[in-house]
Amino acid sequence: MKRFVPALIAALLASGGAYAQSINIGPGGVSVDPRSPRERAIDREIRQERYERMREREWRRARYRDDDCRTVISERETPRGVVRRTTRVCD
Repeated sequence: MKRFVPALIAALLASGGAYAQSINIGPGGVSVDPRSPRERAIDREIRQERYERMREREWRRARYRDDDCRTVISERETPRGVVRRTTRVCD
């Protein structure tokens, strides 16, 4: 025991630079994310900007073809359940 404690302390001090910022446990297994919280926030902002641009682009498309359009929802029964298909029809 006298040898174990100093060895454990030395191992913890030596591996101080290599640590994980977050450990995720999910359906895909265990993953380790070495990024800092700041890096994750930057990535999140980039994804949010992409999402906002995509929404704006869709809104512009909808406004452009807004004249005589309607949404048609068709449902059909399959062995695995009901399948709904939504299509936009512009006359």
